[in-house]
Amino acid sequence: MRKIALMTIALLAIGLAGCNAVAGFGRDVEKSGAAIQRWAHR
Repeated sequence: MRKIALMTIALLAIGLAGCNAVAGFGRDVEKSGAAIQRWAHR
């Protein structure tokens, strides 16, 4: 039972870290797109 609980906690931690990484990547792509749009509208 304890192994299952530890494995569940570990998987949740990995999942949350992955979500944060994907969210950060999304923000970077969004900023890049905004910079390209600003450059195109010059």
